[in-house]
Formats: sequence, structure tokens, C-alpha cells
Amino acid sequence: MSVTFTVENQVARVTIDRPASLNAVDLATEAELVRIWEAIEKDRDVRVVVLTGAGERAFCVGADVKAASAGLTGLEYWAAPRPGGFGGIALRETLNVPVIARVNGHALGGGMEMVLGCDIVVAADNATFGLPEPRLGRLALDGGIATLVRRIPHVHAMGMLLTGRRVSAAQAHAFGFVNEVVSQQELDAAVDRWVADILLCAPLSIAAIKEMVRAGQNMTAREAQMLRLPALLAALNSTDQDEGVQAFIDKRPPKWRGQ
Repeated sequence: MSVTFTVENQVARVTIDRPASLNAVDLATEAELVRIWEAIEKDRDVRVVVLTGAGERAFCVGADVKAASAGLTGLEYWAAPRPGGFGGIALRETLNVPVIARVNGHALGGGMEMVLGCDIVVAADNATFGLPEPRLGRLALDGGIATLVRRIPHVHAMGMLLTGRRVSAAQAHAFGFVNEVVSQQELDAAVDRWVADILLCAPLSIAAIKEMVRAGQNMTAREAQMLRLPALLAALNSTDQDEGVQAFIDKRPPKWRGQ
């Protein structure tokens, strides 16, 4: 199987498992990733997802050019439906569970687009990021162009998009699309800390936050603050919000039920 998917203790782990190809995504891998995201959306027990690539060389270097787009022109490849963006996650709008990118190596092309579709990014210090599509006569149309300019300052985004240059993990952190940079040896521990902090929070609150951020991103701050989304109402009307307050008063950890 080209993708490993496990769920344990409410944590889903999705690993692109094609290290010999630097975890490049072919059509079968893309289909499997889409299936996995759909399964996670339906599983109320999953509270956080960790997305990564196998090995230590690459997170994902994008589409497997020899396989994923074999026989297709750039226009034909672009015209193929990918409503969730590259890997089913780059532009996904229906997933209210936090996704952490564990970037263990190169994140290029579609791989970087997948990173941009995640909520939190933890990178090994040997990781690199880039959208080299124009160097192949293509464009980063599965989430790169649309997302990068909304994520970081214009000059940094355009500097990457218009040159196809790679940037280091340290540069990506300085640009603002990586949360934390650690050594390869410390990567799992750093990711686990982020996972643990998310699990401390009420799952309905987390889901409401993601939905509100997504719905309000093109609004003014005042308009976004006035959103009355079902996820928000569910969180504020839940037994968990009563439990959270009571646990604080009792000076004990809350026992979240997700309802």
C-alpha cells in the first residue's frame, strides 16, 4: 500500500509510503489519500491528524511526473477534478480536525501544497520547501498559487512562485508558514507535543475554531466575529463546555466526551 493509515488514541497518522520515489504521488496514491481524508471526516473519534512521508529524505516531492501525469498535457492534468487540491488536502474545506504536517525532508511541488493545506507545520532542520513547477513549464495549480500568497507576505510568496526556488526550514519558519524547526532526531517528540496540546482542548471547540477561521477568512474581523455557525453553537451548547468549566473549578483535567 502506498499510504499507511492508522488511528490510535484518537490520533490518526497518514504516511505517504513511497520512499524510493521520494514519496511522489501517483494516481493510485492520490486516490488512496482522498479516501483516507473522507474516512477521517466521518470518524468522530479522530481528534488530530499527523501527515508525513516515509523515510528521512522527503515529506513528498509532488506528483510522480513519470506516472501521475503520464501521457497528459499540462492542461489535461489541470482539468482533472481535484476538489480537495493536491493529495486531497491542499484545498480541503470539509475537514474540521486539526492536521499537523510532520515535514521530515523535501516538500516540493504538490508536497508543499499539502503542507499549505495543514494547520500546523513542524519541520526537520534538513527539510526544504519549494514550488518548482514553472521550471517544468507548469504551474502550482493544486493549492500552491492560491494558498501561498494568502499565507505569507506577498514578496516572499512571489519570490518562491516566480523563481521555483527552494527555501530551507529556517527560511520557511522566518517566512511564517512553519511553526517549529527541530533536528531530525527531535521531530517525533516535537510533533507529539503539538498533538498532546491539541488533545487537551475540547474537540467541539477545535472543530468550531477551524470552521470559523475557514468561513471568515475573506471577511472583515467584525463580520467574522459575528458568524453563527452550527459548529459554534454545538460547542457552546455542549456538555463538554460545562465539564471544562467545572474541571477548572475542581483543579482537575477535563474529561472530554465530544458532545
